[in-house]
Amino acid sequence: MKTVWLGAVAAAALSTSAFAAGPDPAADLSKAPRMGPWGFGLDGRNPAVPAGQSLFLHANGGYLDRLEIPADRSRYGAFDALAELSQNRMRAVTDKAAARPGASGPSGKVGALYRSFMDEARVDALGAKPLSRDLERIRAAKSQQDIAALMGASMSDFGFSAFSLAIFDDAKSPMRYAVYAGQAGLGLPDRDYYLVDRFASQKAAYGAYATKLLTLAGWPQPEAAAKAILALETEIAQVSWTRAERRDDDKTYNPYAVGKLAAYAPGFDWAAFLKGAGLEKVDRVIVAENTAFPKIAAIYAKTPVDTLQAWMAFRLADNAAPYLAADFNKAHYEFRQKTLSGQPEQQPRWKRGVTLVDNQVGEALGKLYVDAYFPPESKAKMEALVGDILTAMKGRIEGLDWMEPATKARALEKLATFTVKIGYPDKWRDYSALKLSDKDLYGNVERAFAFEWSRQVARLDQPVDRSEWGMTAPTINAYYSPTKNEIVFPAAILQPPFFDPDGDPAINYGGIGGVIGHEITHGFDDQGRKYGGDGSLREWWTPADAAKFQAQATRLGQQYSAVEVLPGAHINGELTMGENIADLGGLTLALAAYRISLKGQPAPVLDGLTGDQRVFLGWAQVWRGKYRDDRMRQQLVTDPHSPPQYRVDVPVRNIDAFYQAFGVKPGDAMYVAPEQRVRIW
Repeated sequence: MKTVWLGAVAAAALSTSAFAAGPDPAADLSKAPRMGPWGFGLDGRNPAVPAGQSLFLHANGGYLDRLEIPADRSRYGAFDALAELSQNRMRAVTDKAAARPGASGPSGKVGALYRSFMDEARVDALGAKPLSRDLERIRAAKSQQDIAALMGASMSDFGFSAFSLAIFDDAKSPMRYAVYAGQAGLGLPDRDYYLVDRFASQKAAYGAYATKLLTLAGWPQPEAAAKAILALETEIAQVSWTRAERRDDDKTYNPYAVGKLAAYAPGFDWAAFLKGAGLEKVDRVIVAENTAFPKIAAIYAKTPVDTLQAWMAFRLADNAAPYLAADFNKAHYEFRQKTLSGQPEQQPRWKRGVTLVDNQVGEALGKLYVDAYFPPESKAKMEALVGDILTAMKGRIEGLDWMEPATKARALEKLATFTVKIGYPDKWRDYSALKLSDKDLYGNVERAFAFEWSRQVARLDQPVDRSEWGMTAPTINAYYSPTKNEIVFPAAILQPPFFDPDGDPAINYGGIGGVIGHEITHGFDDQGRKYGGDGSLREWWTPADAAKFQAQATRLGQQYSAVEVLPGAHINGELTMGENIADLGGLTLALAAYRISLKGQPAPVLDGLTGDQRVFLGWAQVWRGKYRDDRMRQQLVTDPHSPPQYRVDVPVRNIDAFYQAFGVKPGDAMYVAPEQRVRIW
């Protein structure tokens, strides 16, 4: 089961007055800057590039020519500028909370965690000491059984495991929770980093990084240990499923009785592993990459205990490094951000601090954020937009000429059961049982991990909480959950460039309307279509319709796979399939909904631009931005989203209205013959 996202953030101890500075007091954090007088930044265009050559560059070329990626980022654009505003707002409310030691409720949790992170002098003075207890547990694990138990226990702390565990809605019985197990064990972003020559330098740097952290942690023979770790992870990479394979929800749903795991994947102590995770009473586990499990278990079984110990010690230090002294923190940044993503400078500590708070006590922070920055009228306007896009989707399904009546009726039934969540949860999470201290950053993060894992485990015998959110309110993103059949839009995305409550409706339909349509289409993409309206993973398509859908999806994937983004680096059309279908469907729905909203009246013309043109420009504007090459190479192998330019240029080539809006003709770079255009939703 998976949730599908849009896309695509002094020597003395600090006194409370140090938190009062916050963002620039002169800065207005109440509203996101408008993108031009009616919602589109006309000065961001490059009129010298016709839309028929590249809509992305036509809409954004001027902006890109002037844009320099900030030194503390590996990418930047309109999306990131809004994320930066959200980050500044989080800092403002966090600073306010941190200035009140002893406060209760959300402010108390937010303030304590942030103060502990910002007390850099205390963190540096401790050096490697916070690791000592966990390193001693690793040294005390004298057998593979002991290490398997410790890997299970690591689900609730900084640790690390050869296999992952998670608790989600059961994809075939979505009113209850189930335990999912997946392949793990790799410290580089993807198996390709171990196996493909173009990542050889990053792999070598990873070995040096392991040596560095093991040295800092005081682990014996760090260089030899790092070499053994790299060899072990390379073996695991060779037997691991690709990310494209892992997208298939049918193939990754493999329930096993716990008692049969030992026979299926011998060499790894599953009973000890599950007991360590607090799951000893569980009798069933859903295995994702099932054919990889016996192979990873066999690799584990033949690996010497001292290598397994060093492996855990390194990954412990790696996971904990951002919360340790400067030498750990610097090594982590230089490898994880600089080497892998090309980011020249580390982000300021306050940015990392508010990110930590959002990650660990996000709903406490979210409540403070919403109280300060989310106007109720935005929610009401968003509800109307969602209604328009749902109406457009209903009309699209009813008018499909390739789908049989039986499948069409079930698709309409599913659409009618969509749940929509906007802004923030109706009920905020209770963090009262989580103990946080101003003086214990490492312990705070460890306890936050344990709190969340305990919360997950405790709900196994409970019905699925359908009110729960998978993102925090300050997040610039959105998602579709197939098992809940819901679309969710956090408060922070409901601002320019996505949504301008005072802007041109056509731009809003192209921006947030495209996002809404994108998330709705996820319910009908190559994986989402496998789930019924009740959220269960089951077949509800006729075989003929499934074959027609797959034929169109394959053609769309081929369009993306043909794109060479950097020399030797193409988009992976299989990995990005779901997001590409959602982008095509989302923009198609946005245009249809805008036309419906006109109620038969002609669209106004603004600055010489028609309504249809402005819808396309609104979508293009959302994705204006640049990536550093290393970050782009990482995205191409790890991210199910296509790079921003091709989230614009590839979908529109398949939409007839684009040709009409911009006069695109045969011979233009963007032209695709009508019979070759992909038409799904």
